[in-house]
Amino acid sequence: MNRKKAVIFAVVVLFGINLLNFYDRNAPGALVEPMRKEFHLSDTQIGLLGSAFVWIYAIVGVPLGRIADFWSRKKLLALGVIVWSTLTAFAAFAGSFPLLLFSRLGVGVGEAVCAPVGTSWLGDLYPANRRARVLALFMLAVPVGGALSFFFSGPIAQAWGWRAALVFAALPAIVLVPALLFLHEPERGAAEPMPAVREKATVWSVLKIPTLWWIIASGIFLNFNMYAIGTFLPAFLSRVHGMTLAGSGIATGFTYLVGGVCGGLLAGQLGDQIVLKRPDGRLLIASIISFAGAPMAYFGMIQPAGSVLVTFLFLTTAYGALNTYYGLVYSSIQDIVGPHQRGITMAIYFMAMYLCGASFGPLLTGRVSDYMARRAMNAAGASAMTEAFKAIGLQQAMLIIPILSVALGVVLYFGSRTIRGDIARREARVQLAMANAV
Repeated sequence: MNRKKAVIFAVVVLFGINLLNFYDRNAPGALVEPMRKEFHLSDTQIGLLGSAFVWIYAIVGVPLGRIADFWSRKKLLALGVIVWSTLTAFAAFAGSFPLLLFSRLGVGVGEAVCAPVGTSWLGDLYPANRRARVLALFMLAVPVGGALSFFFSGPIAQAWGWRAALVFAALPAIVLVPALLFLHEPERGAAEPMPAVREKATVWSVLKIPTLWWIIASGIFLNFNMYAIGTFLPAFLSRVHGMTLAGSGIATGFTYLVGGVCGGLLAGQLGDQIVLKRPDGRLLIASIISFAGAPMAYFGMIQPAGSVLVTFLFLTTAYGALNTYYGLVYSSIQDIVGPHQRGITMAIYFMAMYLCGASFGPLLTGRVSDYMARRAMNAAGASAMTEAFKAIGLQQAMLIIPILSVALGVVLYFGSRTIRGDIARREARVQLAMANAV
């Protein structure tokens, strides 16, 4: 196999693994309603399933990211896929909420290797001026994996039960792990224009970069929104707009697929074009798009019951705006750190964005939903909680998403103000190290 074909095959396999990563991650969101009814769960407990996954994912991600900077990325990723797929299937045999929670913790451990390894690997296959496209493609797995999960999990659950849907979610690992082990792992720094200089790959060395702090803050707001949407959008469509389990899953899948793919492709195209003109362009565009997506999310959430088409159009646009983030911001991260710092940098970034953002997305949204539902029940003078009150509560809780989209735009703008200096300082360090080595 020649080099070009080998690179394309590697991209396809890594994309497939990331696709499975987000398919399995989103499966419980597609199955919220049948699990809630079987185990008699509150929205707060549903949120805890998502948040517990996030906590373990973020905590173990830092040591795994550090390992990805010096050990075999291929072996590390293969182990991760095996662990998360096994625990996804294990959930099908859970007879109680604690066992269901345990399975999600195990999935979090396995999936924590995927992003640090995948982004580091791809960074060694493509030079800086082509990375936005390939990283945008890699992160298209977020909407496409989510879409496929909602497309299949809801209908499978409606036909054969939610447990069968989780077993189905684990099966692709049987093909993907052997394909991964077949790949040739590139040398670290192989795609750099100058020979790779080993820079300090410690937590403190990367936290000294000002732009990284703004990017971490942006990740917190983004992941709060993405995990709130992933956990509650199918339930929102079922409760507020009266859709069936299969119907809400398919509608959510189309939102993910159409909005996510369009947003990802737009990010890759814009990101690689503007970086040739201005180094701060990727973060600046990401900021503008985040501001534009906020009103789309707001209008999508406030539509009256039955306005499915209008809701779909607004929410798909809002979700597409959120998905432009990956290609634009992930490539910006690689602009400010060296090849030997990418694993630990992504792990630190993911720890912060998941612990402070994604962990609160499902849990806080669920708690606000429960609170607003009780408030609606009390306002109506009712003595029993009904599905109508639960619909009101969830619809009002989801309004936090457009608010945080505005916050996302603000911190990305501030990041665009510092990235020029950080890129210049990194280039100066590399040149100095090379001069000293001569």
